[in-house]
Amino acid sequence: MENLLQVGVISSTHGVRGEVKVFPTTDDVGRFKKLKEVLLDTGKEQITLQIENVKFFKQFAILKFKGYDSINDIEQYKGKSLFVTRENAVKLKKDEYFIADLIGMQVENEDESFTGILTDVIETGANDVYVIKTGEEKEVLIPAIRDCILDVNINENKMKVHLLDGLLD
Repeated sequence: MENLLQVGVISSTHGVRGEVKVFPTTDDVGRFKKLKEVLLDTGKEQITLQIENVKFFKQFAILKFKGYDSINDIEQYKGKSLFVTRENAVKLKKDEYFIADLIGMQVENEDESFTGILTDVIETGANDVYVIKTGEEKEVLIPAIRDCILDVNINENKMKVHLLDGLLD
């Protein structure tokens, strides 16, 4: 299980006073208002950044970090990811999971005639769709609905599914 969960990516600077535009990779962009700090992954190290101010513009969060007061201080971090620790992550409801916990999960159907690895989650308007890669390198798309997803066991890294007619065709 991942201890760090991505909440956004710095897409560009915003103005000249050290603010950045963050593309959220979380379902609720408003959660940035509740965060006090994030971890910036520079590729070489992780830096803890204290959030000083949060605004919103279109689909972006505009963040100002303590100690970064000019465009020159922050420009080098464009394209870098922002993370939170699992302790600072949003609380999940029943039958909700972090995508990071699902990727790599072993998937099998009720009679174990179908097995694969969950490799991706496609977020659609209605429901998520899980991309399962089989041993034959075939991709199977399974909707994340109650009729299809029977059990998810994060601790054992296993998912039990029911394959609706036509999903394997």
